[in-house]
Amino acid sequence: MLQSLVIADDVEDADDASSTSDIVCCETDLAGLPSFVKIVEVGPRDGLQNEAGVVPTEVKVEFINKLAEAGLPVIEATSFVSPKWVPQMSDHREVMKQIDRRPGTVYSALTPNLKGFEAAMEVGANEVAIFGAASETFSRKNINCSIRESLQRFKEVTEAAKEVNIPVRGYVSCVLGCPYEGDVKAEKVAEVAKELLDMGCYEISLGDTIGVGTPGAVKHLVSVVSEVVPLSKIAVHCHDTYGQALANILAALQMGVSVFDSSSAGLGGCPYAKGASGNVSTEDVVYMMNGLAINTGVDIHKLIDAGHFISTAIGRRTSSKVAQATKCSL
Repeated sequence: MLQSLVIADDVEDADDASSTSDIVCCETDLAGLPSFVKIVEVGPRDGLQNEAGVVPTEVKVEFINKLAEAGLPVIEATSFVSPKWVPQMSDHREVMKQIDRRPGTVYSALTPNLKGFEAAMEVGANEVAIFGAASETFSRKNINCSIRESLQRFKEVTEAAKEVNIPVRGYVSCVLGCPYEGDVKAEKVAEVAKELLDMGCYEISLGDTIGVGTPGAVKHLVSVVSEVVPLSKIAVHCHDTYGQALANILAALQMGVSVFDSSSAGLGGCPYAKGASGNVSTEDVVYMMNGLAINTGVDIHKLIDAGHFISTAIGRRTSSKVAQATKCSL
């Protein structure tokens, strides 16, 4: 296997070796891995909705704009849910109206029902997402209905989306474990994923909501789900509760998955899953992809800047190891 070392700038001066312009990228020729990976940035929605306080609209807008400037192809900007349940996303209309739309960037919104979908359409969302679960208990606690009831709600959204040619992405939560039921069978995940696919979702994101997965479990899950959902339509969404997220992403890569959800600065968690830490950080994922010579189209320097911006705004140290290792870290 050929391996070459590529350094962005001259790092002979040790004092400058930690600057963001000197990030080392290891190009490798690894057979079997995809040449391009799509990163779905979920920080503005999945990340910020988990904050105890409400982040100001202008901060969210600037954060989203910075992420777009970094080259993220898909940004989950907000969620059209009831402010009663998720007050952190109550400014969804203002956010969607105020962001600077970058050509080629997809601005997605979470829409749990037809009312949310219609509201998202009014402010120009060009993709929507629906979210189910592979655990009955989690489904009831998260969206107050059974898995079957949730799927019926989602069908109304997918049918409406077809009429106006809007892509719909499906999420399945608790694919590797549930905070209430424990282990979740891969076959149950595949069943829910197949139903989302059949109702019109172009892509199914498998979420390790509480971050209990391991590479072996991820490979088994992808193997089972890919029997009913094409690999090209499977995405993986990892939380880093047990420090396994990057290893799990690599395992999914080896299985042929080429779409991954991540969150700038590692923002996020799950309000319904006690102890669940944040999403894997986008900075760390992009750094790993760079090291595998996998193209993401993302400028890691601008990405680190976006993570630094939001971390400063909410008064929190970034969870990105890459950002912490550079001069852009808090």
